[in-house]
Amino acid sequence: MTASAVTEPSRWRQLTIAILGGDEREQEICRRALASGATVRAFGFPWPEGGIGDALLASDAAHALKGAHIALMPIPGIGTDGSLFATTRIIPRESLLSAMAPGAHIILGRADVGLKEAAGALGIRIHEYESDQELMLLRAPAIVEGVVKILIEHTSITIHGARICVIGQGNIGSVLTRTLIALGAHVTVAARNAVQRASAYALGAATLPLEHLRDVAGSFDIVISTAPAPLLTPALIDRLSSCTLIVDMTAPPGSCDLDYAARSGRKAIWARALGRRAPITVGASQWQGIARIIEGILAEAG
Repeated sequence: MTASAVTEPSRWRQLTIAILGGDEREQEICRRALASGATVRAFGFPWPEGGIGDALLASDAAHALKGAHIALMPIPGIGTDGSLFATTRIIPRESLLSAMAPGAHIILGRADVGLKEAAGALGIRIHEYESDQELMLLRAPAIVEGVVKILIEHTSITIHGARICVIGQGNIGSVLTRTLIALGAHVTVAARNAVQRASAYALGAATLPLEHLRDVAGSFDIVISTAPAPLLTPALIDRLSSCTLIVDMTAPPGSCDLDYAARSGRKAIWARALGRRAPITVGASQWQGIARIIEGILAEAG
């Protein structure tokens, strides 16, 4: 959905939208929000020289949220300390969110327990869209391109012919597997779900149940985790070759013990926020999901 597809533009013009945290993708989301007719205030993401139309760059997070009907927060997830993915430390708790308008809504990728409790105490509704399949598939090509960039920069071998294990085969994992196979890699997919393994097999990958990964872990040049669970534990890392590159694509708290990987002498990269590689494309796709949610909020309000 684009701003032009909004059925009642006058309803959007009555909205104040706060965009809090993020990266260059939020610049495009900000442009799209402005095009909808809403009043937009922003804080906590890179601000371009010359600004973004009539959007107001707030002095701090509280200023951005003051009176806001909708708060847009980033999709990469909330850190283990409760802070948003942002250019400055922002922890969305009750004292900060209390500045929002009565009956406000927060839209983000995934909320942690602290945010849910704070929002619940204030009567603020949370809308999470990290698991939105349509949105994830729209973002997938940019994310996968970001992974390819990391593999090129952090290995001394080609992707062509490399022995790569992809852990998990969800929306992003399946697109990643297809791309790596197209580039000539020897891909093995480790997944618990038998249907996901069958899908990977149909793409041309070798497959194995996740519980068997440790038996063959030492054979891979690269291991990429797309599964949001603590799977790359010290016990599994110890079975990898000393020169294996580990790439963790998951949101906080991550699926790899990065500290242990570093201590063991292996190169491990936490590849968060890969969608920022193509911020205009990904920002536009994220706005489709956001706009759909806001349309639902407006329709429910009557």
